[in-house]
Amino acid sequence: MFINIRLTGICCVLLAFLTGVKPKQEPTPKPNIIFILADDLGWADLGCYGNMFNETPALDSLAKAGIHFTQAYATCPVCSPSRASIMTGKTPIATGITDWIPGRKQVTGTKPNDGLIGADTKQFLDLQETTLAEVLKANGYATALFGKWHLGNETYFPEKQGFDLAVGKPHSGTPLSYFFPYQNKNNTSEDLNLEGKQGEYLTDRLTDETIRFMEQNKNRPFFAYLAHHAVHTPIHAKAELIEKYQKKLNGRPENAPENPRYAALLESLDQSVGKIVKYLKTSGLDKNTILIFTSDNGGLSVEEGQFTPATSNAPLREGKGHVYEGGIRVPLLMYVPNTQPHQENMPIWGADFYPTLLAMAGIAMPNPREIEGLNLKKEILATSKKARERTLYWHYPHYSNQKSKPAAAIRVGDWKLVQHFENKQLELYDLSNDIGEKQNLSTKYPKKAQKLLKKLEEWQQKHNAILPMPK
Repeated sequence: MFINIRLTGICCVLLAFLTGVKPKQEPTPKPNIIFILADDLGWADLGCYGNMFNETPALDSLAKAGIHFTQAYATCPVCSPSRASIMTGKTPIATGITDWIPGRKQVTGTKPNDGLIGADTKQFLDLQETTLAEVLKANGYATALFGKWHLGNETYFPEKQGFDLAVGKPHSGTPLSYFFPYQNKNNTSEDLNLEGKQGEYLTDRLTDETIRFMEQNKNRPFFAYLAHHAVHTPIHAKAELIEKYQKKLNGRPENAPENPRYAALLESLDQSVGKIVKYLKTSGLDKNTILIFTSDNGGLSVEEGQFTPATSNAPLREGKGHVYEGGIRVPLLMYVPNTQPHQENMPIWGADFYPTLLAMAGIAMPNPREIEGLNLKKEILATSKKARERTLYWHYPHYSNQKSKPAAAIRVGDWKLVQHFENKQLELYDLSNDIGEKQNLSTKYPKKAQKLLKKLEEWQQKHNAILPMPK
């Protein structure tokens, strides 16, 4: 019997060779995708990005084992717009969500010191948008969100945007507590109040829910979007971790770069990533799973609630709410199976995830002409030796809670222009020599500044950008 089967196989191969017909091959299985999104995590907060106080061993290990990006950006300095970009591959100016939902203007109105009337922002991610989850689901993926949605109320919840399952999805951008029952500002804990016990920690709970989903769907491709609330305010952390970092200060005063409560909050986030990675390895899913870790915007570097400023983004300028580097540059780590670990200096931003992940999954984009993100599969996998020169845009026509004023920015190569709407001032920086944006070169290179301004304004006009109005 064995001889007959073997001879039959040889004959099939010989026949295929003689006729030019290739034997049928099993299709390559689609990769699983885990997207872990931190909230308000600064570019300089992790050990692998140079932080000497915070302890992030799991993320540091991920940086060594995968791809460590040095010039990754959010598409907006606040949360809702950048989250919409990840879901759609579009920039905030295209989705209409240019501020956090509902936005400072909606909550407090125009303030006396505001020189202009800030622009309005869309209050939801339109159901007509084709989300990453919808495309993956249509191609056989199990899809689930764990944590923060912040892209609209019940009418626009993730279950209506391509997610089979959504665990924890508050209307507002932050919980009232990181400890059970995880109440939000409306004093409700929504679907997370179905079960739990006193003292349970939100970061841990979302991690366990994610692992449960992966275990239940390990025999089919899955997309797990773990959108942690950490490290957003309130700065609620486990007591034993706070004590650990307070001892580490060794009697020195607390300040933004060395905030023991923030470090403790971050360590729980790091432990979450470690637990996810451990599950992937023990289950064998790491051999066919893409893992992404990033943040929705820069770190909170001003006073905004108890135990803040949360962090310092130095050497970057400013932080959350600002179009300077501290508000938009974010950590990004990626693990792709069978890819050589390396540091990647190519600029990349949140709109690139949509086309790139679909390409890695072998799925055609349903709406390529609408997408402003780029498919960077070749560059990320290091199969393309020549990095593309990127043009990246930011449009934030709002007054933020972090004391910033309406502004926009453009980066072309290493040059970055900041456009202020109140006083019409321009700032020009060479990021290759001035990562901290300290030396304004607009008067030294006026032609360069005007060239970038023209390109920025053409982009704004293309999208019918909403601008702040005179009082």
